[in-house]
Amino acid sequence: MLCAPAFAGLDRFQNRQVTPSGEYTFGIEGPAVDAKGNLYVVNFGKPGTIGMLPAGAKTSQLYLTLPAGSVANAIRFDRDGRMFIADYKKHNIYVVEPGSAELKTYFHSDDFNQPNDMTIAADGTIYASDPNFRHRSGQVWRISRGPDGNGVGERMASERPMTTTNGIELSPDGKTLYVGESETREIWAYKIDGARLAAPRLVKKFPDLDIDGIRADVDGTLYVARLLKGTIAVLSPDGKILREIPTTAKEPTNLAFGGPDGKTVYVTQRKGGFIESFQVDRPGREFCLQAKNCEPGQAAR
Repeated sequence: MLCAPAFAGLDRFQNRQVTPSGEYTFGIEGPAVDAKGNLYVVNFGKPGTIGMLPAGAKTSQLYLTLPAGSVANAIRFDRDGRMFIADYKKHNIYVVEPGSAELKTYFHSDDFNQPNDMTIAADGTIYASDPNFRHRSGQVWRISRGPDGNGVGERMASERPMTTTNGIELSPDGKTLYVGESETREIWAYKIDGARLAAPRLVKKFPDLDIDGIRADVDGTLYVARLLKGTIAVLSPDGKILREIPTTAKEPTNLAFGGPDGKTVYVTQRKGGFIESFQVDRPGREFCLQAKNCEPGQAAR
């Protein structure tokens, strides 16, 4: 990957603001990094847009505008460089092929509440959180690539009722799905059994304030955006808090791993509408999924 903004002289886990305040709206979300090191974030300047922070840059630029009425909440890349965008307003998952800025509908369902966050497995399967904030409930969708190249989706069965499903991430081996629930401030782990979420396990319940986006590194360590607390909580896979990293403002919404070695964490900051970042000691799962050169037995498997 190409170099990200330099961090010479900065300690690990020390946050700094990367882009100017006000570049993004209050709905700043969905950060994702492509194989060239460019960072993509939703709602650049106004709702319904995708902004791009080129590798090494300090200001974002408009990448694309969604169809009228569509507003994105999440972006993810698969290992072949396809960009997937969750449109919560019009209930679409869009796809942009590598080297193109043309938007295509990959999957649509009127049964979505509002597709919110996504995570992608090594085989390209998308898992999408689908909260219903009004009714304090939620579900998870599994969307796989059909024979015609379009997505085929189904709601995943779960033996426990979910509340407002939000942040979502896979373990490095792809066998465990982590789902955050905003209503209860809980993170649950499930074993993936086809279209069934099996063996639910409570990983962590936070005593107060909100949780939002979740990302994992190649060892399965979880990074959780603590919206309103102004921290990124770092958890072991069994829910032990390893550290809390203060953000430069109090409303981090989501995060993504990038940089030249996958050890730069970019954070979308709602309070001020900017991107901040810090360095960590291990690369991200999704970074390695695209790089295809992870350490044996980890995220690229």
